Amino acid sequence: MRLKTEKQNLVKYVILDLDGTLLNTDGVVSEVLKVYLPKFGKQWDGREVKKIVGMMPLEAAATVVEDYELPCTTEELVSEITPMFSDQWCNVKALPGANRLIKHFSSHEVPMALASNSPKEMIETKISFHSGWKESFSVIIGGDEVRSGKPSPDIFLEAAKWLNVEPSSCLVIEDSLPGVTAGKAAGMEVVAVPSLPKQSHLYTAADEVINSLLDLRPEKWGLPPFQDWIENTLPLELWHIGGPVVKGFGRGSKVLGIPTANLSTEGYSTLLSEHPSGVYFGWAGLSTRGVFKMVMSIGWNPYFDNTEKTIEPWLLHDFDEDFYGEELHLVIVGYIRAEANFPTLESLIAKIHEDRKIAETALDLPLYSKYRDDPYLRISV
Repeated sequence: MRLKTEKQNLVKYVILDLDGTLLNTDGVVSEVLKVYLPKFGKQWDGREVKKIVGMMPLEAAATVVEDYELPCTTEELVSEITPMFSDQWCNVKALPGANRLIKHFSSHEVPMALASNSPKEMIETKISFHSGWKESFSVIIGGDEVRSGKPSPDIFLEAAKWLNVEPSSCLVIEDSLPGVTAGKAAGMEVVAVPSLPKQSHLYTAADEVINSLLDLRPEKWGLPPFQDWIENTLPLELWHIGGPVVKGFGRGSKVLGIPTANLSTEGYSTLLSEHPSGVYFGWAGLSTRGVFKMVMSIGWNPYFDNTEKTIEPWLLHDFDEDFYGEELHLVIVGYIRAEANFPTLESLIAKIHEDRKIAETALDLPLYSKYRDDPYLRISV
């Protein structure tokens, strides 16, 4: 998380982007083009994802036509894939923290607008599959209702106009560079939640860059704070992950003094894409040793140029032998913080021990301790 050092303006209104900010639509783009492009003997390789994030639909389609040298016009591509997208909107999931954020602002009567480069009809279709969303927004503005889409400020200025407020009293929450550019050009405060991994360093224009909506602290902007943090932890809907330990009690363990493990991500790509990189905690069942408290990182290992997130649990128990190849099951119950880079190994180790203390204390609370008896942790050998 990064916040500009100068004092930010306090706001009273929130304007949200939709695709990539509230909804996990990036995967739908890939799925549709994986099916469509073979018609022309082409294979979707994802190279356009970074280019088209935040673009108007026609601009994005034109980029695909040009880069893949398709023998069709942009308009023809749009007309053919639009029905394919329409069939997928019912399957698009809300991004972590999206429902929580919308319910929070709505319950505190913070006026919200939805401003997306997508056509308004498509916006309303997408949000119709998410209970309570449509009625939570005072204003919905589509890219087809303004002269120019993002990065032009038109769409945000139009939202402020419909809210009948000054642009400077609005906080924009965006995932794309065009959206951030548009928000600042409109004279608004902007929080960026980059939808693409390893891209946060590009968002220098934003007033704050956060890892996910789970990390938004509304009180920094004069808005009502979330009240659901408990002992520095955020309870989450329960989820399970497990498999054989690829590495156990390796080099890092000897430095930390905490048994660490690496789990294979095979079969968990979709699940991991639905959870932001960061530090989580819960319970760990090890096939030959029992159940232990656990704190876990999900993220992009800075020492490897990995294309997928890694899973690294730390078992909060004192034993010093390797456990390579053993079956490890994890029950994740809560969230502690976003993934972060540290200037020194010492500062990283200090933070890991702080995470450990938070997890150990929290897991004694009835809210979390009851999951120690989850059947998933009882591994039959």
